[in-house]
Amino acid sequence: METEHPPPQRRAWLWVPSLYFSEGVPNTIVTTMSVVMYKRLGISDGDITFFVSCLNLPWVLKPLWSPWVDTRRTKRFWIVAMQLAATAGLALAALSILTPVFFKLSLFLFLTIAFASATHDIAADGFYMMGLSKHDQAWWVGLRNTFYRVAMTFGGGWLVVMAGRLERTSGNIPVAWSAALFTAAGVFLLFSLWHWWILPRPVADAPVAEAFDRRGEVKGADRGLLSEFTAAFGSFFKKPGVWLTLAFILLYRLDEAQVSKVIPLFLLNPRDKGGLGLTAGDSGLIYGLWAVPALTFGGLAGGFLAAKFGLKKMIPIMACSMYLPKLAYIGLSLARPENFGVICGAVALEQFGYGFGFTAFMLYLLYFSDGPRRTAHYAICTGFMTLGLMIPGMWSGKLASAMGYPAFFTWVLCSALPGLLIALSLKIEPQYGQKTGNSLQSKRD
Repeated sequence: METEHPPPQRRAWLWVPSLYFSEGVPNTIVTTMSVVMYKRLGISDGDITFFVSCLNLPWVLKPLWSPWVDTRRTKRFWIVAMQLAATAGLALAALSILTPVFFKLSLFLFLTIAFASATHDIAADGFYMMGLSKHDQAWWVGLRNTFYRVAMTFGGGWLVVMAGRLERTSGNIPVAWSAALFTAAGVFLLFSLWHWWILPRPVADAPVAEAFDRRGEVKGADRGLLSEFTAAFGSFFKKPGVWLTLAFILLYRLDEAQVSKVIPLFLLNPRDKGGLGLTAGDSGLIYGLWAVPALTFGGLAGGFLAAKFGLKKMIPIMACSMYLPKLAYIGLSLARPENFGVICGAVALEQFGYGFGFTAFMLYLLYFSDGPRRTAHYAICTGFMTLGLMIPGMWSGKLASAMGYPAFFTWVLCSALPGLLIALSLKIEPQYGQKTGNSLQSKRD
């Protein structure tokens, strides 16, 4: 029987940053950049929040085919193949913007990109868990989120800035956004080629039945897709505390689920409609220079402190830090300042707190998913996570329009209370996340 040795942490610097950048790019373009793009192309706020939220569906449903990804080919294969598929989808989406039926056609192409990206996420998260030791997983959780945030800077910030500048220089809004999507396709192609060359080949990276057989955990050949699907879901719902965990996954980010699609619209809408009246370029600068870097630093701080003090000690602080800075949006909606620096600072403050608190969420998902079918179980967790984002996002645009921004942001802050109470009720091993000897302490060690 072969012994598995995760690659040294120094090797991880060659693939973890680029892998999670690649995981973030399609998601950010489909769910964040598209909001600004459709607003500039004349789509109504209600239609934008509803249809863009619906694009989250592949990430919600990905647990349905995660056992298939687990039992067919290697995760390395799926990573590279889905990156190439997303590259093609981005290029076609760029062309679709120039057609008379751009809204329906681009939505369809974004949906196919989302399916490729969701499949990529299954493989990438499984590759991460098999390629790093448990302590290194905790140490890297903040850093991997950092590089995911870099992708958000690229997709939600700099591509938006690029499109905004092209709008001004060319005077043609569709051409500007088409060029931005072509740029994204080119960058993503480069990362696809990089991962084809640099990703390691861990012994454990094999279809699950083959990997189990090598370790002596399962005898015989492939169980079959239906059998593996049933086993994955059955074992997930037998985990201790599964229902409390599902409530945590669905409600911990209820506030963010409602504001994530509304904030770009709030920044762009004219002042006579309660917005801040910014340009697309200004919105891109806020996210590229302020919001995403603040989110990144918050995620880094959360990861380092969780690894130092353990998740159980840090989760009350991290949960509160995620919710309380939403007061910044209430302040912006009431004062509606014209000073660009004040707007940037308020958004950055909220994003730092969100990044700090979100790290606790991701680390808990790793903790809960650990076990023989961790790839499938983690995919199930993230599927429910996206469901918790999708459904509130669908109504958020119309709710904000009906209530007005000050009342809407106040409601959002109040809606965070159930998630906070559940987070404080989670059962977590006291030392989980801390390094003791050479391993991450866990009830499963």
